[in-house]
Amino acid sequence: MVEVITGSRSPGEPKQRRRKPLSGGSGLLGMGCTLVMALTACAVGPNYHPTTPTLASFHNAPVGSTTAGKPTRLDEWWLAFNDPNLTRIVQRALDQNLDLAASLARVTQARAAASAAGANLLPAADLNAQAAALRQSLDSPIGEIAKNFPGYSRDQRLYDVGAQASWEIDLFGGLRRTAQAARAEAQAAEAERLGTRISVSADSADAYLQVRGDQARLIVAEKQIDVDSRLLDLVRQRRARGVASDREVAQADALLQQARTTIPLLRIDLEAELNRLDVLMGAQPGTYAKELATAADVPAIPVISSGDRPLDVLRRRPDVIAAERQVAAANARIGVAISDYYPKISLSGVLGFESLTGSDLFSSRAFQPVGAGALRWRLFDFGKVSAEVVAARGADAEALARYRQSVLRAAEDVEDAFVTLVQTELRTRELEDEVASLTRARDLSQQSYVAGVIPLTDVLDSDRQLLAARDDLAHTQADAARAAVRTFRALGGGWSSESLPYLSEDKR
Repeated sequence: MVEVITGSRSPGEPKQRRRKPLSGGSGLLGMGCTLVMALTACAVGPNYHPTTPTLASFHNAPVGSTTAGKPTRLDEWWLAFNDPNLTRIVQRALDQNLDLAASLARVTQARAAASAAGANLLPAADLNAQAAALRQSLDSPIGEIAKNFPGYSRDQRLYDVGAQASWEIDLFGGLRRTAQAARAEAQAAEAERLGTRISVSADSADAYLQVRGDQARLIVAEKQIDVDSRLLDLVRQRRARGVASDREVAQADALLQQARTTIPLLRIDLEAELNRLDVLMGAQPGTYAKELATAADVPAIPVISSGDRPLDVLRRRPDVIAAERQVAAANARIGVAISDYYPKISLSGVLGFESLTGSDLFSSRAFQPVGAGALRWRLFDFGKVSAEVVAARGADAEALARYRQSVLRAAEDVEDAFVTLVQTELRTRELEDEVASLTRARDLSQQSYVAGVIPLTDVLDSDRQLLAARDDLAHTQADAARAAVRTFRALGGGWSSESLPYLSEDKR
C-alpha cells in the first residue's frame, strides 16, 4: 500500500465548508484570524507530507541469469552491450528524437510558468511616459465654454512621466501555494522528459536488436535453402539412376520451397524495424539503413544487478517521480482555492510628473504622487468558492490514486521484465542443445538415406525440424537481448540523478 498524507484542515480553513464564511457575526472572528495569520505569515490549505511508498522484495530477480561480472551502470546501460553500432544509434536517437525535443519544450514551458508564479509574490514596477497634442473643437461642449475665456488656445499639449509600483500582499498564502504548485508541475515535466528519454533509448535498442535478430534468421534461412538445394540435387541424381521416385523429388522440392517462403516475411519485418529506427533518430525512413546492411551477431547480454531494493527502483522511475510531483501540485492547489475565502489586499503607488509644457515637466509644481490601497473580498458568491475547494480536493484525490497506480505498475513492469529475462535465457540454452541434437540427427538421416537404410521422408522430417529449431534459436537470442533492454527500462535506467537536483531535497 502506498500512502501520501496530504495534510489536515489548515488553521485558516473554515470548519464547515457549506456554511457561508465570514457572514454576519462571524465577520469579527474572520478579521481576528486575518490579523493572526498576517502576523504569522502562514498559508491556508493543507501542507504536503508525503510518505515513501513501500514494496516487498521482487519475486523474480534475475539471479544467475547472466554471466558473472561487474554490474552495469544504469544511467548508460547500452554501453554494457559493447556494441559500437548500438551505442551510436542510441546516442543519435537521444540527440535527434523529436518526441524528446517536444518533451524538452514542455519542460521549458513549465519552468517559465513556475518562474512567473514566483514573480507574482514580488512587487511589480512600470515606467510610463507619454506626450499628447490636442486641437480642441470649438463646437464641442468644452470648446463652446472655453473659447469665451481670455487667452484661450485651441492647441493644447500634455506631458506625463511617471513610475508605477503595485504589490499584492500574500497574507493567506494563495500566491505562495500557486508558486508551489507551479514548481511541482515543472518538476513533473522534467521527470516526464526523463521518462521520454528512457523510452527513446530503450525503443532504439529494441529496434536495433530486432534488426540483428531478423538478419540472423535470414542467414539461417539462406543456409537452410543451400542445404535443401543440395538435397534436391542428390534426390534428382538418385532419380536419374532409378534409385529414387518422382514422389521423392517432389517432396524435396516442396521442402526447398518451404524454406524460401520464410525469406519475404523476414525481409518485411527487417525493413519495418529499419524504418522504425530512422524515425526514432528523427530521420526519414531509409536514411541510415545502409549503416546496418552488413549482418552482425546479436550482442551478448550484460550483467544485470538484482540487488536493488524496490524503494531504489521507485525513486529512479521517472513515471513514479512525475506522479508524486503531480500529487504535490494538486495538494497546493487546494490552498489556492481556500485562499479565496479571505480578503486580498494590494498596494499601488505612482511617482510622476504631469505638465502642459515640456519646460515645466520636472518642476515641483508638476510633481504628482499617488498612493492607493485595495481590498477585494468575495463575501457572497452562492457557494462558488466552496465548490472550487471541493473540486481541488477531488483533483488531489485523483492525483493520489494515479500515484499509487504508478507505483503498482512500476512493480509490475519490473516483475514482468525479470521473469521474461530469466525464462528467455533458459529457453535459449535449451534451444542451443536442441539445435545441436537435431543437427546430428539430420546428418545421420541423410547418411542413412544415401545408404538406402531409411526413406527420404525421414530426411525431410529431420531437415524440417532443424530449420524450425534454428530459426527459433535466432529469434530467441534476439528476444533475450530485448528482455535485457526491457529490464533496464523497468529499473528506470537511462538517466542520472543529477538531472533532477530537487530529488536531493526532502520532498519524498
